[in-house]
Amino acid sequence: MSGGLFALLDDVAVLARLAAASVDDVGAAAGRASMKAAGVVVDDTAVTPQYVQGVAAERELPMIKQIAIGSLRNKLLIILPAALLLSQFLPWLLTPILMLGGAFLCYEGAEKIWEKVSGHHPEEQAEVADTAADPAETEKKMVAGAIRTDLILSAEIMVISLNEVAAESFWSRAVILAVVAVGITALVYGVVALIVKTDDVGLGLTQRSSATAQRVGHAMVAAMPRLLTVIGAVGTVAMLWVGGHILLVGVDELGWHALYDLVHHLEEDVDEALGALGAVAAWLVNTAASAVLGLLVGAVVVALVHLRPRRRSSANS
Repeated sequence: MSGGLFALLDDVAVLARLAAASVDDVGAAAGRASMKAAGVVVDDTAVTPQYVQGVAAERELPMIKQIAIGSLRNKLLIILPAALLLSQFLPWLLTPILMLGGAFLCYEGAEKIWEKVSGHHPEEQAEVADTAADPAETEKKMVAGAIRTDLILSAEIMVISLNEVAAESFWSRAVILAVVAVGITALVYGVVALIVKTDDVGLGLTQRSSATAQRVGHAMVAAMPRLLTVIGAVGTVAMLWVGGHILLVGVDELGWHALYDLVHHLEEDVDEALGALGAVAAWLVNTAASAVLGLLVGAVVVALVHLRPRRRSSANS
């Protein structure tokens, strides 16, 4: 009897260790997948605060909560099932789809640079800035616009993550991607909430009796515009880098190796030449090459998108 009990306890211990190892494996795989999608995550974090600019302070967090719920719904109910079905039955489509998403990221990054240089303001921002309508209706439109934008960025995050765990079993992929979806959503919108409330915290500190608290509060309020500018710039660079890298790897996987081999050889030369700093320098070479490729591809797409309406208007006139 006691022998059977000890055997049972031993089996339970083995199962517990296996379960713990499985949890560790899922966590590690989710971590690797999330890191590969880091560039898109930065962009997602950079884009979202614009949707609550000009909104009453008491409505900022409720709006972010609504957007976060919409983002999670996008990932778990729309993107995750579609991505799993594709990976199971049409895995060869993942690389072209990933490349299309990469080209879109390049376009987004290049368009932001073009808007900055030309002073052009996208219609989307003008629509968000329109507060003439009923405030509740305006808020609803702003949240809906943010969730639409999130759908594209979330799709990129999930497909990039899926590409990293494509060798796992179906159910492992499902669990890992669900963990990535929840974790990244919590991270992105937690950071967004902190960003948009920083000026309110700073404003509260300025009203304290302590001179030190007042100085810190004024510094926080003054720093917010610059912080948002830096986040936006980092997001733009991240889009070009991630999008360009997706295209660089994608064309290699589809059989055109010349461009990838060129960058790879440059990495190796830099790595050998710089010794201890070689690995970091090689990564920078790959990142710079990816960003340049992303900017070139994005510039072409921007030109096509913005030239087409002009041609139509000139033809109609």
